[in-house]
Amino acid sequence: MLSTIYSALSGMLGFSKGLDVISNNIANLNTPGYKGSELAFRDLFYRYSVEGGTPDGLRSQVGYGLDTKGTRTSFREGELRDTGNPLDVAIDGNGFLILKRDVQQQSLYGTTGGSGTEQVYTRAGQLDFGQDGVLMDKVSGGHAMVFQNGSMQEMSINSLHPPQATTEIHITGNLSAGSTTTDLTGVTVIDQAGRSHTLSFHFTVDPADSTHWHIDGKDENNQQVLTGGEIRFQANGSPATGANTVSFDFAPGSLPATTITLGIGDPGSFSGVTNLSGPAQSQLQVQSQNGVAAGSLTKATFDENGALQLTYSNGKTVSGPSLALAWFDDLQSLRLTANSLFVNDTGQVPTIGTASQGVMGRIVAGRVELSNVELTGQFTDLIILQRGYQASSQVVSVANEMIQQLLDIGQKR
Repeated sequence: MLSTIYSALSGMLGFSKGLDVISNNIANLNTPGYKGSELAFRDLFYRYSVEGGTPDGLRSQVGYGLDTKGTRTSFREGELRDTGNPLDVAIDGNGFLILKRDVQQQSLYGTTGGSGTEQVYTRAGQLDFGQDGVLMDKVSGGHAMVFQNGSMQEMSINSLHPPQATTEIHITGNLSAGSTTTDLTGVTVIDQAGRSHTLSFHFTVDPADSTHWHIDGKDENNQQVLTGGEIRFQANGSPATGANTVSFDFAPGSLPATTITLGIGDPGSFSGVTNLSGPAQSQLQVQSQNGVAAGSLTKATFDENGALQLTYSNGKTVSGPSLALAWFDDLQSLRLTANSLFVNDTGQVPTIGTASQGVMGRIVAGRVELSNVELTGQFTDLIILQRGYQASSQVVSVANEMIQQLLDIGQKR
């Protein structure tokens, strides 16, 4: 009788543990990156009243109840939801983000005061740049690992894009064969400090040859920056070889000189400046210049390959390193810790790569992966566990009544 009570109690204990797992799943229904768990049950060992069985082939065996084998994690992908944060990332595939976090060294006597680092893994890509400019997981504080310069490392960001001095100016238009002079004004260039300047150029035809033109240039302070530059055209009106550019040194204030090349187009091409008859007035305009003022970071996000894309206020977009991802053959060997992090403490060697490689999957920026817990299934399991617990408690009550009846028989004698 007592063994009956113990078996029923083991069932009640097992079902209560199952309730713990379900309650944790439901509590994390809206936790990004959370992976639901289920409790695995197993029967306990048996006792045999007749070794080897009876003559009719039957065994007399009675079990000792229920035990829990452990939990099994479901790694099914959760729903991807928009967050409005371009640095949040979801992985549409099987990979895990790799984080590096600080851990304190522990001993039998508590914390020793030393520290170290460990790699952990997550599907909850709630990323942002910390105050020190390092890419990190906002929830756990772990630093996101990236591939940079051929190695896996942490990544820091520069919120400013350095200026780039102008070294090339490309112009387009037509120096009419019927005109003698023309001006190109309002030409913006950038110096080495990132400051902008406005230049103007005066074009004068050579009286002896209408395909030869001379160029002079001044800055906004009327200081001469170019004197006696010369360009030439072929008979068909396209720029001539070896005479389609003019270079000059530009040194505003105390800054070092920067050599700027003024180009009118490729020889034989009509996409730049031409020397054609037609309108009496020449028309010139700036096609492009390669100078860039300093810019501040306005947006940071990731492309589907996990490469960081940085956009600055000066219009420049810079492609950065790619997020490092990991994949494991045996997912059940990963140990779940707080903040939707997984620890690989069994020595399993993960496959390391980037998004769009093999089974890693692609990166979806501006979204996070939600919990994969299905509430309907959890409620169904909850009812089953409740019924099991109720039935086990009923067995305890029945066994207790039977024991009481035996005691009553003994008292009557």
